[in-house]
This record gives sequence, C-alpha cells and structure tokens, in this order.
Amino acid sequence: MPDSTVPARVWTLAAGSVAAYSGSLMVLNKYWYKDYPKRSPHTINDFGEWLQMDKFGHVYSSYVFSLYSREIWRWTGLSRKQQIWIGGMSGFAFQSVIELLDAHSAQWGWSWGDVGANALGSGLMMGQELLWNEQRFQLKFSSTPIHYPDTDPNLKARAIDQFGVRMVERTLKDYNAQTYWLSLNLSSVMKDQHLPKWLNVAVGYGVEGLYSARRNQWKNTEGEMMYYGHIRRTRRVFLSPDVDFTKIPTRHKGLKVLFKALNVIKIPAPALEVNGAGQLKLHALKF
Repeated sequence: MPDSTVPARVWTLAAGSVAAYSGSLMVLNKYWYKDYPKRSPHTINDFGEWLQMDKFGHVYSSYVFSLYSREIWRWTGLSRKQQIWIGGMSGFAFQSVIELLDAHSAQWGWSWGDVGANALGSGLMMGQELLWNEQRFQLKFSSTPIHYPDTDPNLKARAIDQFGVRMVERTLKDYNAQTYWLSLNLSSVMKDQHLPKWLNVAVGYGVEGLYSARRNQWKNTEGEMMYYGHIRRTRRVFLSPDVDFTKIPTRHKGLKVLFKALNVIKIPAPALEVNGAGQLKLHALKF
C-alpha cells in the first residue's frame, strides 16, 4: 500500500523550503545589498574577474545546496529519482534566484556565467547520483587565513575594504585565502581490495595576489588611484590526499550526519603546488 504520510511530508517540506529560501533572500537583500545603489535590471559579463575564483565558488555552493537538499528530501519518502531531481533543482534555483538581486544592483548585475556555474554544480550532484547512486567526485572547500602586512597602509586598507576583518568575512570573501577542491574516491573507480574505502585524492584550485576584480588598481577612500600592477596575480593548482568521511563505517546516526556535513570540507594534508609563476612547491600541511 502507498505510504499515506508521503504527500503530507512533501507539502510540509515544500512549504518549509519556500519559507527558508524567501527568508534567506530577504536577509540578503537587507544586509548585503542595502548599502549599494539600485538600478533597472541589467546583465554583466564578469567571467574574466578574480581569475574565475567567484565562478568556482558558485559551482561549489550550488553543489553543496543540491547535495544537502537531496538528503533532506529523502525524509519525504519520494522515489530516489524524484529526490535527486527536486534536490538538485532546488539547489540550482536558490543560487540562481540570487542573480535577481544582483540584476537590480548597480554594483553587480545578472551574470550568465554565474548561472552556468550554478547549473554545473547542481548537475555534478545530480548526474553522479543518477549514474552511480553515489558521489565519486566530491567538491570541497578550504581556507587559509592570510595576514596582509602592515608595512603598506594602502594595501592593508584595500584588503580590509575588500575582504573584511572578521574570520567569517575573510573565509567567505577573500579569494586569496580560498581553495576549491575536486576530490575523487579511489575505491569507487579502482577495485583494489587493499585500498582504504575512505581514501581520496584531490585536485585544488586557488589564487594569490588579487586585490581587485581584473587588475590590481583601484581608488582609495580619498578618490586617489592606487596602482599595484607589480603584484603578480597568480593561479595555483594543488594535489593532495583527502578523506571521504561518508566511507568511514559507523552505525551511529549522529556520526553519519556529522560525516556528511564534514565531507564538503577538505581536510588539512600535505600538498604539491604548481603555480602560474612556474614554481613547484611542497606544503607540509595545506589548509
């Protein structure tokens, strides 16, 4: 017999999702956009900005929202494919609706690059679930706090203006501090019984030397142009071991929930770096 609780759970979760999404957008509109002037809806081409770190952020955020949304929709009792599609499209929709706020802001605009990145992140989650019923390739995030030197007041002021002061602000806004990782679970693709089920290998992307979107020049608070073109804007690629927490066996439900939550964060580990300056570096511990 069909489970009579399914429709009630679907409507309950749907209403809760709409309320949560609406509330989140209202908070964003009030606290993130309130200090910026508004204008009529418009589009921008920002693909060349920040060495694409913002696009990696959109892919990652959409992937994580879709992944967790799918997990929440399991509770409804809908079929597996319905959970995947609803969860994935919910993540994509939430991320993309933010573009509507950007479209009305003079500071930003509707970005098709952002929408494409959102689609890629949600599609990565959905495609793997539909093909393999697991996430063999996982997107993860890490951030290393950066101390900007006090010896150059202009550079210090720019870092504070762009990236904030508090740890949370720096983690979310400082592209120089961030690394986005594509982490592959080895046991999912290599049927070697001697490999630990939880062992992953991860490729990361990061940058350094970014103080403005396209080039290192800007106007300070007095309206003077600051030219810092001598600071090289560099791409960085990392290779590092990683852990798939969802492959660690446990019967404890609380630990299972914790492991799923932790699995979108890259653990600190040794890493090999190749950067745009042609340098090869070994990090004893990369955060």
